[in-house]
Amino acid sequence: MASNEPIHAPELAGAVGWLNVPKPLSLKTDLKGKIVLLDFWTYGCINCMHILPDLQRLEEKYRHELVVVGIHSAKFTNERQSENIRRIIVRYGIEHPVANDADFKIWRAYGARAWPTLVLIDPAGYVVATASGEGKTRAFDEAIAAVLMVFDERGELNREPIPLALEGVNDPESELRFPGKIAAHAPSGRLFIADSNHNRIVIASATGEVLDVVGSGRPGTHDGTFGQARFYRPQGIALDETASTLFVADTENHLVRAVDLNAKAVSTAAGTGTQAAWAGTGGATASTSLNSPWDLIWFNRPAGPLLFVAMAGSHQIWLIDLRRKLAFPYAGSGREARVDGSAEESAFAQPSGLALAHDRLYVADAESNIIRSVTLPPANHVTTIAGGDLFEFGDRDGRGDDARLQHPLGVAWLDGRIYVADTYNHKIKVLDPATGTVATLAGNGESGHADGSFTSARFYEPGGICATAGRLFVADTNNHAIRVIDLNAGAVTTLTLRR
Repeated sequence: MASNEPIHAPELAGAVGWLNVPKPLSLKTDLKGKIVLLDFWTYGCINCMHILPDLQRLEEKYRHELVVVGIHSAKFTNERQSENIRRIIVRYGIEHPVANDADFKIWRAYGARAWPTLVLIDPAGYVVATASGEGKTRAFDEAIAAVLMVFDERGELNREPIPLALEGVNDPESELRFPGKIAAHAPSGRLFIADSNHNRIVIASATGEVLDVVGSGRPGTHDGTFGQARFYRPQGIALDETASTLFVADTENHLVRAVDLNAKAVSTAAGTGTQAAWAGTGGATASTSLNSPWDLIWFNRPAGPLLFVAMAGSHQIWLIDLRRKLAFPYAGSGREARVDGSAEESAFAQPSGLALAHDRLYVADAESNIIRSVTLPPANHVTTIAGGDLFEFGDRDGRGDDARLQHPLGVAWLDGRIYVADTYNHKIKVLDPATGTVATLAGNGESGHADGSFTSARFYEPGGICATAGRLFVADTNNHAIRVIDLNAGAVTTLTLRR
């Protein structure tokens, strides 16, 4: 972690834009006398998201001496646009300066090699320490304390706050806020919406009437009545076969919650509330930690019901045995990669969406830009149906490995087809699992909000999708909206929620 020779920190030059500040920052002027912590990140990376709370704690602890500067060096083409970065800053409540290093100029100047990478710079402008990956903030905390002590004794600290211009302060209010996932129950005509940044679940009719709200709206882990319960940026939703219990991937709490729709009460089904260490082995649901569960699928069997979990943070598919109250890995070694084969030898890269059909589980493997197939127990085999690889992405219809997706987050099954929320391409695509053929269904590929025909409609980073007879419902995340795709009419509309 530590550097052996004193290295003068390169200037923060070459960014195509700055956010959360009124003007670009300079180490020699604006940040002189400050302890500076650079965070090299890209917003689709789950590991980068994991360290944000740690960075916030450091900012609060050293609020007068430390300035965290996010250096956003995008992996994906879609992530290079300042407006898209602005929206993720608002979504995750980032309140420190962020540079859009779209051309990797600052990245190369500092020799970064992975996301996230942290670089500590002392008030004299020299690099003190650098490290990549999660779990390094304790060491950086100690290093910051040591630097603070030395420069405080010298009287060389600048404790004046830097000017900020936080993004999103003038954004309009909306009924939904960055909705992540959606589930539909056709017999009752109900929709279940993960209203992620309002920290709640909205239950609505298929025509938009709000029937109930689960959660107080305040972030937290509290169980209790609908009005008392708290979530923290929930994502995936799964309804049991009786339509009486709704399971929720409470993503940033690293929990799976159970919503009793009859009693109108929320309880914790799995997790401890603490992020799991890398690729845990599992155990009792009450004592086993989870790692950013992103989506859920209910699977009923004679021996008892199961929940499949897209465990994005550990790059695995997990199982929760609800009868025996056990949670454990089902597929994926925990290594971030595209590897097919047996459950033990396979590897995923941030699985984020699940769909179930017959004897197979379909997975939107977001960072690998592919759609996977996982056979159900006892077969336990993983194959890739279509898409690219970790750094092979784009927007190309085609078959199998010739097709290109960009960070797909959602999948849904209907009538022998898989519908894909191709998130960073702002499209909905359709995949034939028998042939591996991928074709664009709706969306013209430009970010925005436009209803109309399939070819003229616009989406903005859609993250969730579900299917009922003749219709798809889409959680259009950056548009704060639910979109309805009428497969028979060939049209896209926006669902208006009303109370």
